[in-house]
Amino acid sequence: MDTKEIAMKIAAAASDKKATDILLLNMEGLSPVTDYYVICSASNSMLVKTIADNIEDKMGEDGVFPTHKEGYADARWILLDYGDVVAHIFLEEERNFYNLEQLWADAPSEAFVENEA
Repeated sequence: MDTKEIAMKIAAAASDKKATDILLLNMEGLSPVTDYYVICSASNSMLVKTIADNIEDKMGEDGVFPTHKEGYADARWILLDYGDVVAHIFLEEERNFYNLEQLWADAPSEAFVENEA
């Protein structure tokens, strides 16, 4: 899988568990650390964990595992680092506070839309 496919698979896994406002930020050429950020929101901490767990499960089915993860204890902002793609699962108010979209406003972005087919 290329990095865009990984980002899309992460977004789809988040969508499966009712993540909202799923956004892909193309970080290529802007960050030496990663190629994509996948950012999404959840309405409560339990849902933040559920979304993160589903992302790990779905990626694990393809033999792709995070190199680093953090935030499970508080479940206000869970980060799953897959190297070239980093998933950020936010509690809604945390996402508004940290506003990564504004921080990386130069990054081309696209909203994730689940295919109906």
